[in-house]
Amino acid sequence: MNWYLEVLRKYSVFSGRARRKEYWMFYLFNIIIVGALGLFEGIAGIAGSDQSVLGSIYQLAVLIPSIAVGVRRMHDTDHSGWWLLVPIVNLIFAVSDGTRGDNRFGADPKANS
Repeated sequence: MNWYLEVLRKYSVFSGRARRKEYWMFYLFNIIIVGALGLFEGIAGIAGSDQSVLGSIYQLAVLIPSIAVGVRRMHDTDHSGWWLLVPIVNLIFAVSDGTRGDNRFGADPKANS
């Protein structure tokens, strides 16, 4: 849960680096939260046609932090944040281990933890 909250604390920080664990834990918690909101809507009977209103509002609320952590993840692999716009390549970079030691985007986040 701390990984998720850390990304929210860095709401609009596009500089620096994000570890793989920080990036993927944030997305795991997003999936869990959207699923729970959809389940709640289904049980409460307020779900629309195949679209979770609460889930959509939540995803809109975490849009900026999602982009920011994605950019920081690209920085950890020593690539520009613009690589987020290239679907397959950004997935390959997101699952790759970050560069060891300092790179042009900052200090190694694994060394700081």
